[in-house]
Amino acid sequence: MNNENVTVSAFGVRMPQIIYGSAWKQERTAALVEQAISLGFRGLDTACQPKHYHEAGVGDGLQACYQRGTLSRDQLYLQSKFTPVDGQDPGRIPYDPKASLAEQVAQSFKVSLANLQTDYLDCLILHSPLAHANDLLQVWQAMETLFDSGCTRQLGLSNCYSLPQLEFLFAHSQVKPAVLQNRFYAETGYDADIRVFCRRHPVIYQSFWTLTANPGILQHPAMQVLATKHQRSPAQVLFRYLTQIGVIPLTGTSNTEHMREDLAIFEFLLSPDECATLDKLFVTH
Repeated sequence: MNNENVTVSAFGVRMPQIIYGSAWKQERTAALVEQAISLGFRGLDTACQPKHYHEAGVGDGLQACYQRGTLSRDQLYLQSKFTPVDGQDPGRIPYDPKASLAEQVAQSFKVSLANLQTDYLDCLILHSPLAHANDLLQVWQAMETLFDSGCTRQLGLSNCYSLPQLEFLFAHSQVKPAVLQNRFYAETGYDADIRVFCRRHPVIYQSFWTLTANPGILQHPAMQVLATKHQRSPAQVLFRYLTQIGVIPLTGTSNTEHMREDLAIFEFLLSPDECATLDKLFVTH
């Protein structure tokens, strides 16, 4: 990983400032992961959720890169997720849904390691908080067991849009979340209060659905002016802005040129005044 384009978590884990997401690619997953890595991506996001991810395809793509001899496992940041039963396809649950919650986490994690052909993750993420507090803590404690064993270097949470729920988990966990991965869109006020919490603790905020959910932002005159000034696309300006305010965006593009453009965001810098201009686009009240 390029040291200039890396964020270091509270657990000392080095994370690229842009991550390639593998959702919704199915049979194309291996080839796209291999291509993304060959172009320069060093962070990958996946999940043990056959409904939306082909996790074994990510592992196959990784192996193809390793076999070329130009890349080793320790040069990559790899995160996957435990997805509770209600987020799974009932016909393809990758663990025993009748097992205890702790055993479900253990079984899912074992499948992830086999799929990804690795013996550890850089981050294990809970795909979405469970509705009942006791269930949430049971799952988190099972994840803490994996952290304590050294099988994952840090833990994270996704799809958490309630600050009280995040505060509850912080208050009742031994191993605090190092990552929060959320949709970045106006319907949740761009998680303004949650991102303040993340900066204070610190938790690394990862954004997904960043381009798809924000066509108005990309088409805004202020964004268009900056894109023209820097001779970049609006998407590049948005991703660069996010990295400069401490957000790590996920990109799931299948387009080779867009992959290159996403990686090229570190070739330019927005000024403090330009960032302040963009700040105003994300005020929803």
